[in-house]
Amino acid sequence: MKMSRGASFRSCSLRWVVVFILLVGVRSQLTTDFYSTSCPGLLSVVRKEVQNAIKAETRMAASLLRLHFHDCFVNGCDGSVLLDGSGGEKFAFPNLNSARGFEVVDAIKTAVESSCSGVVSCTDILAIAARDSVLLSGGPTWKVLLGRRDGLVANQTGANNGLPSPFGSLDTIISKFAAVGLSVTDVVALSGGHTIGLARCATFSNRLFNFSVTTGSDPTLEATMTLDLQSLCPVNGDGNKTTALDRNSTDLFDNHYFKNLLVNKGLLSSDQVLFSGDNSTASPTTKSLAQSYVSNSSLFFTDFANSMIKMGNISPLTGSNGEIRKNCRVVNSS
Repeated sequence: MKMSRGASFRSCSLRWVVVFILLVGVRSQLTTDFYSTSCPGLLSVVRKEVQNAIKAETRMAASLLRLHFHDCFVNGCDGSVLLDGSGGEKFAFPNLNSARGFEVVDAIKTAVESSCSGVVSCTDILAIAARDSVLLSGGPTWKVLLGRRDGLVANQTGANNGLPSPFGSLDTIISKFAAVGLSVTDVVALSGGHTIGLARCATFSNRLFNFSVTTGSDPTLEATMTLDLQSLCPVNGDGNKTTALDRNSTDLFDNHYFKNLLVNKGLLSSDQVLFSGDNSTASPTTKSLAQSYVSNSSLFFTDFANSMIKMGNISPLTGSNGEIRKNCRVVNSS
């Protein structure tokens, strides 16, 4: 029987209502006080371990932040990036020889287990550690929503295809964010996480030599910076050498990253494209946002915190849909 236009509209509307209710239901299960009774000292335990890790190596703050990001973009925030195995996300191209901090997560998990065994997921540990890494680096804080469970499978193909690439066009980057429910504002704000940390030569050397048939290097890369990077990363050099993502402000979480974009000192092409643009219709929007963050660091901090909360809500597993791993690197034995 053929459905009338009105009935079809009502049916479609009903489906959207059901989807909305389901999404709200999942999100409502994450709360800031999820462990207030079962593990009341959780936040203090995690904070202490993150402090120790950053004290031992300042770069670890950026590494822990990146782990949370790379976890949530693949399968949702489920701790799948932590799983060992040759088919795991650790060995996907965006993570190979670059994702780090797994030993720190192990240490945090051990400390948490000593305080309250079998209660806190590795996924929630990642979310808290990312917040603390930002705060301890001089950035904003936010109340982390908790209650996620750990996933049972990794997704290497999803990591290869779904994680934003340092070589991607603006439209491609925006589409990958949109695929997990994040907006253009989230793209720019979360890119600001590159205000701390390092990047390997392999992620930006494409900008240094034979960039196009008419230019030897990327014209949107400042000339003096280009020469410095060409010296650090020569043709056929070691692609694993590193340099600061935020030139002249490596370890402080601030708005200096955006100041660099305004003077063509964004290290990755995916950074600089936010200001310099390409053929994307979104270029004026991303440029405007970058400029606003330069003039108003409080706005950047607010948007970054809100985007981190939003990112932490990407398809969380709750209740019986996941588990509390005993070891963050492997699923529990059946």
